[in-house]
Amino acid sequence: MSRFNQRNARPAAASPVTTSGKRTTNHQGGAGFLRDTESELFLLAVSHFVGTDTFYEKGGERDDRYTRLIREVAVTDPDWCARFLRWLRTDANMRTASLVGAAEFTKARLDAGLAGCSRQAVDSVLQRADEPGEFLGYWTSKYGRTLPKPVKRGLADAVRRLYSERSLLTYDTDSKGYRFGDVLNLVHPSPAAGKPWQGDLFKHALDRRKKRDEEIPARLSMLRAREQLMRTPVDRRRDALADHRDLLQRAGMTWEALAGWLQGPMDAAAWEAVIPSMGYMALLRNLRNFDEAGVSDEAADTVARKLADPEQVARSRQLPMRFYSAFNAAPSLRWGHALDKALTASLANVPRLGGRTLVLVDTSSSMNASFSRDGSLMRWDAAALFGLAVGSRCAHADVVSFSSARYYTSDRPGAKTKAFPLTRGGSLLGDVRKWKEGGWFLGGGTDTAAALREEYRGHDRVVVVTDEQAAHDGREVTEAIPASTPMYTWNLAGYRTGHAPSGRAHRHTFGGLSDQAFRMIPLLESGRDATWPWEEKAA
Repeated sequence: MSRFNQRNARPAAASPVTTSGKRTTNHQGGAGFLRDTESELFLLAVSHFVGTDTFYEKGGERDDRYTRLIREVAVTDPDWCARFLRWLRTDANMRTASLVGAAEFTKARLDAGLAGCSRQAVDSVLQRADEPGEFLGYWTSKYGRTLPKPVKRGLADAVRRLYSERSLLTYDTDSKGYRFGDVLNLVHPSPAAGKPWQGDLFKHALDRRKKRDEEIPARLSMLRAREQLMRTPVDRRRDALADHRDLLQRAGMTWEALAGWLQGPMDAAAWEAVIPSMGYMALLRNLRNFDEAGVSDEAADTVARKLADPEQVARSRQLPMRFYSAFNAAPSLRWGHALDKALTASLANVPRLGGRTLVLVDTSSSMNASFSRDGSLMRWDAAALFGLAVGSRCAHADVVSFSSARYYTSDRPGAKTKAFPLTRGGSLLGDVRKWKEGGWFLGGGTDTAAALREEYRGHDRVVVVTDEQAAHDGREVTEAIPASTPMYTWNLAGYRTGHAPSGRAHRHTFGGLSDQAFRMIPLLESGRDATWPWEEKAA
């Protein structure tokens, strides 16, 4: 009898998020599988908003754990850590976590007396012109005003790359603790090669900071255009708006600057004057304002076409949840189709999977924790969105919300589950709203193993979207389905322990708030090892 050479035998493959073989209990008293240091750091970072509480961890505790992990890996594997930080800021779009990570990386290496990597790490995470000042704010608040050479040089590299007339007008404001001039005074960058105007810009930034009434150099045409606009009398600005559209663009006017220039509300004419030059994120955040001001259908169509353009979506690097948040905030239906197309484009890496797939979405109470600072988006919102996105791409999928039927901890394990009827060819945003409003958020505890036993029916694979904090069960999560069936865990919280082994033997864990790691599923199912996403990109 053949034991191994069978038609359904799957080649084993490895994935990067790896458990160490050590065990403990998780926050719910269930089986907790400890990960190696890099894996714990990765899952924490891709879901970590600095200073933000989660269901099981206070913000300060979470920040301390992140700092400890970064400082450890900065010494033991600096090349891995530096590449990870660059990826975290660029592809994963985690701004504050990457900035804090680069600062702690540098401090750990300085404390250990190690050279190399720090300058490049600092430079790589600074991708917006206000971020050198943000980095200085973090560093000086924690380690004082003395700036080591790697910090100065990394900041100077970023300044040469990022400082421009437009960025000066956008980010050099009185509300900042470190203005552009302060940064220049501290790091003393020389102008970048190929930017002959940058020396004039640096001088003007210093003049602005010291409130010196010096003439704007002739090479700074955008700043001179802004100065020309500001000479228009306040009582004539709104009437002159139509005549100044070209000047508005040449002066680098953002919508915030225009509102300040008008010194009054942004009406339809004001929005329509600035919409053509607005960036993607600015458009996404102002849909409600466009409606309330009553912008024309022609202007709205311009906005909708830009929002729905897959190339614009890719360049914007917006997390998928941004589109869902905008959909919830927009009061009219005129944006729905464009946002649905944008969301679909932002999930382009979700693979099309053959066979039968079970998608379990954790909607227990611990997932009812905010990951946005305004508290409008919860982890179970993200879980539902990712679960439905996977389900919509499968040849056949059973998408099921789950929590626990147990009311008291002394009750026997048991699952509470509710299957969701996917709308084939329908709107993903519409399905997410239906999920939220139709009773698929169940609350209560987390009985993952029981849910798997109840819902698994010989599926080809299982995807579990969860924070991995399963309650104690007579059988562990990994044992609830056959060992030969791949189980992919999508981690949305980054807690210390996992609910199953990971990294090999058909058990794999991914994480984050973007779609990137979904690319690993078809890779693993073809028998090829998956790597860290920045290594995959380099290959």
